Amino acid sequence: MQAFISSINFASRTLGLAAAALIAAAALVICQMVFMRYVMNASTVWQTEFVTYALIGATFIGSPYVLLTRGHVNVDLIPLYLSPRLRRLLAWITMLLAFAFCATVAWLGAELTWEAWDRGWRSESLWGPPMWIPYAAVPLGMGMVALQYLAEMAGLATGRADPFHIAPGDTPNE
Repeated sequence: MQAFISSINFASRTLGLAAAALIAAAALVICQMVFMRYVMNASTVWQTEFVTYALIGATFIGSPYVLLTRGHVNVDLIPLYLSPRLRRLLAWITMLLAFAFCATVAWLGAELTWEAWDRGWRSESLWGPPMWIPYAAVPLGMGMVALQYLAEMAGLATGRADPFHIAPGDTPNE
């Protein structure tokens, strides 16, 4: 079980680095676009579309890392005031619902990506990249978030993690 958790955590960290690289690439392309437009007085063709796809891709691909590091917005008021037993139950319910949502989005995203690949969809812009490339960020990112939730559930089931990462003595009512 520990090998599964470690490998999913490693993959999430790797995707976090990939998301950071996409954001850095988007920033560099924006700088290049500004230089081309305002210094060289030349038109730009692909830059805006690339930046849009890179930032959306970084959002999806970086999502498992955000879950791993608990970087998302988390309201833990309710879990703080629940008993340890109810906190554990709430953690299981929320993780199962989140897993089901992410797995569903990953599945539907994979279908869309396959359809774009199979039908040869391309962007209608002058640049015209194949649409399966930006679409692939959805099943990759959400599929990895679903796997990260499985790793979180495995940690909770084996006692390696506390529900909502709140230790039993860290609540006002204990």
